[in-house]
This record gives sequence, structure tokens and C-alpha cells, in this order.
Amino acid sequence: MKVLCVIPARYASTRLPGKPLKLIVGKPMIQWVYEQAVKARAPFEVLVATDDQRVYDAVTAFGGKAMMTRADHPSGTDRLAEVAGHYPDVDVVVNVQGDEPMLPPEIIDRLAAVFAEDETVDMATMKVEMRPEEYNQPAAVKVVTDKNGYALYFSRSLLPYPRKQVAGAKVYKHVGVYAYRRDFLLKYAKMQPTMLEQVESLEQLRALENGYKIKVLESAFQGVGVDTQEDLDAVNKLLGG
Repeated sequence: MKVLCVIPARYASTRLPGKPLKLIVGKPMIQWVYEQAVKARAPFEVLVATDDQRVYDAVTAFGGKAMMTRADHPSGTDRLAEVAGHYPDVDVVVNVQGDEPMLPPEIIDRLAAVFAEDETVDMATMKVEMRPEEYNQPAAVKVVTDKNGYALYFSRSLLPYPRKQVAGAKVYKHVGVYAYRRDFLLKYAKMQPTMLEQVESLEQLRALENGYKIKVLESAFQGVGVDTQEDLDAVNKLLGG
């Protein structure tokens, strides 16, 4: 099974312009993400997909592989599909967010392994038990799954709502790293946006609304996504010791 790992990285960011090139302990954030991803054993190749020459140049400068993609993609999935189109012999594409400088490489390997173990899986992602202080934060996306580990729903609202106290009930946060079977990814990117996807502003709901399953693995990784200057300062402190 051939696995490709893609890191979409746009220069433009509403809350943190130039985010991929922001320095973390002296290195661009995109370099931290790339260096974590290449530690994974499953991918035969890791590359950064960008629409900005500055990001492309930064990646090649530290010895990484990058690909220039169109600037008019409406979503990261469309950018991913463009890259997949250049790799017809790939079986699985893993999408690592360009703002997760501390992503453990074993998460990439675990996601890739799901597709080898079960030929019916088209799409997979991760979840982690949510901290109570995040319950009412819309930016912390919640996910509920069935007994077989497939997503029932993703929401920015609290799921499940604790109407009653039930032993063992937990709230899970969605960790935004995805893996797709290549053929499904190309089909998924062509699907029209769906109602719930647009209401929640969660692209993965497009798959569920069209009747496809999403396998959800559990992890202990909470995610340290960098969206603001405060996040950047916190990660610098963590990685800088």
C-alpha cells in the first residue's frame, strides 16, 4: 500500500497572517510540521502543498519537498485532491494540518494502517477525550461515534449533551488530521457543499451527509494548533524549554 502525506499550507490567515513562516524557536512553523511528518514510517513521501511562493521557497530551503497548487481552492480538501491527481499510483493520502508543529508521527502511521486492515474504509480521522474547559468553545469540535468507531456526527455544540449523568460517558474532541483512500478523495472533492456542512462550517459533514462513513481512532494527543499570536507564543514556550 502506497501512502502519501500532504501538508496544505496557505500563507494567508485571518488571525495570523503568514502563519506557515512564523518562527518557533528559530525555525519556520512549516518546518516543524514537516520534520515531524517525515518521522512517520508509512508515507513514501511527505510534501507541502501551497499557493504561495514564499512558503514554497522556505520549504525547499530547508530541504523539504513542496508543490505549488492553485490559489482559488475553496477548501483544503480541494488542494489535497489537486495533489492526489499528480500521484495516480498512490493508495492513501494523509492530510496533516500545517499548524500542528507537535503532531506525533505515530498518528500518521496509525491512520494509514486502518486502510490496510480494512478495505472498506474510505476516510479516517482522530479523536481525543476533551477537557471540560473546552466543552463550550465552538472552536473545539466535538465528535460522537458508534460502537464500531465510526462517526455519527461532528459539531461545534456540546455532544453528547449531559441531560443525565451516565457512567463512562465522555466528550471527545476531533483532532483535525485526516486520511483518505485516493479514489474516494477525488470523488469527495467533487461533491457539492451540504446543508449541515455549511451550518456548522465543518467540511467533514459533507461525507456523512452523502452517506459515507468516517472511521475515528482515539488518541491521547490533544493537539496544539497555532491560530493566534497567543498560540504561537505558547508553542514557542513549550518547544523552547
